[in-house]
Amino acid sequence: MGLATVHATMTVSDRPLNLERCTHTGLQKTHSVDRYITDSAASGTALATGNKTKNGAIGVDPEGNILKSILEIAEEKGLSTGLVSTSAVTHATPAAFIAHNNSRVNYEAIALDFLKTDIDVFIGGGYDHFAIRSDSLNLIDSLIKKGYQVETSIDRILGSDSNKLAGFTHPGQNPYRLDGRGNMLPTATGKAIEILSKNPLGFFLMIEGSQIDWAGHANSADTLISETLDFDEALGVALDFAARDGQTLVVVTADHETGGVTVLNGNMNTHEVQLSFSTKGHTGMMVPVFAYGPGAELFSGIYDNTDFLGKFLECYGF
Repeated sequence: MGLATVHATMTVSDRPLNLERCTHTGLQKTHSVDRYITDSAASGTALATGNKTKNGAIGVDPEGNILKSILEIAEEKGLSTGLVSTSAVTHATPAAFIAHNNSRVNYEAIALDFLKTDIDVFIGGGYDHFAIRSDSLNLIDSLIKKGYQVETSIDRILGSDSNKLAGFTHPGQNPYRLDGRGNMLPTATGKAIEILSKNPLGFFLMIEGSQIDWAGHANSADTLISETLDFDEALGVALDFAARDGQTLVVVTADHETGGVTVLNGNMNTHEVQLSFSTKGHTGMMVPVFAYGPGAELFSGIYDNTDFLGKFLECYGF
């Protein structure tokens, strides 16, 4: 989600975006340790752990050594933790906050890493990586033994009264919102906050609108804007909670820009925009950062993606 994607979505929307409620903005550099153009595994790892790694690596340094993530640190400090994603929960970005693997495509091994943590809630696709595995392990049974309520529809997820919830919304990857995903991301965001905010010590929650990236790869302008609007709705849920709570920091950013999106023309009155794409891959552009709440001022300026961990730790007082 680069700046052009954000501005295009602002143009098309018939109301101000929730992003515009954020009080501080910044820019972050996304390159990985071995490539000017990062992938989501390396950039997600940098955001989560404060360390750059090679493209394709999840939660490990270039030599394969485990890097502790902000989610794992929060767990150690007694906070509640969660992940919500429109992709499979085993996909690169959510995986970077909870798993440790030399390859982002080792989905079954990444799923096993979920059982090595005490994460309180995770909602997204990827059921088959837990249930239909080449090693014949049934991680669904393992999750239940660990005290999780496991649900496989968004309605049952929303109706759960458990404080440990594994919510699967698709066997693999969820469809685009335009293809029938519905409002899974905003509603799952609200459910995760409802569960995690019960902890008086606080919580850490990572929410990803994963398919903004996929629409960029596909060079699909309509899908790109639809997915960004969907993410913005989820952000609105988080910002509404933060405004009521007064003690919650919300930070919005991207792993990288995808598609080389350019705004060629548009009309703010008719909410029309003309986009062009320069690639079906990622680009090396800095990506925007938006922040709201206590500590938001730390996210102004220009900095590296490895700086997020230190800023998070300072805000938590760890």
